[in-house]
Amino acid sequence: MLETPHDPGGSSRYEHAAHGLRRRDLDPDPIKQFANWFTAAIEAGIRDVNAMSLATAGRDARPSVRVVLLKGFDQDGFVFFTNYESEKGKQLEANPYAALAFYWIELDRQIRISGAVEKTSREESERYFHSRPLGSQLGAWASRQSEVVDGRRVLDARMAEMTERFADKPIALPPHWGGYCVKPEIMEFWQGRPNRLHDRFRYALQASGEWLIGRLAP
Repeated sequence: MLETPHDPGGSSRYEHAAHGLRRRDLDPDPIKQFANWFTAAIEAGIRDVNAMSLATAGRDARPSVRVVLLKGFDQDGFVFFTNYESEKGKQLEANPYAALAFYWIELDRQIRISGAVEKTSREESERYFHSRPLGSQLGAWASRQSEVVDGRRVLDARMAEMTERFADKPIALPPHWGGYCVKPEIMEFWQGRPNRLHDRFRYALQASGEWLIGRLAP
């Protein structure tokens, strides 16, 4: 087995040195707990703090994962935007469940979220779409996301076509583009600790609407 350069024979492993996480440190509401950690990550100056891994699977149950950007969150869930006809869009149409993961190594923190997924309203998608730079709006029309293309020239030609098409009028929201909201059923907060004895707490949504908090073995 080829060993990774960061762990040659286990002799130079990164040792987590954070102060740890205790049950009494946690907010009873996992969304508020997420907000606390998200704010701390922003204040720590972490680059692309809203970057998150998104895992989906279609009818074949084969998982796929990619990095997308969190664009908003509240008690309803965690929102991102994409092309509905992309690979992830097709998988979510077939199997509307997903998992998210944030990892902020500077803070020795990881957050995992999983739950059902719903499309956002068209009005919400409209608001976000028109807040994007014009180039990004045009790009949503130009790119047939996840399709095989015969070279960069195809993308450039489509971009030029869309630029001309919308040259003298507002750029409409594409029918194939919009938001998804991951509605959490499980949320886990992980704090790195020495000796790989990390602190992990899981919030599990109960039928009553309450959140049950439990410590997990690392």
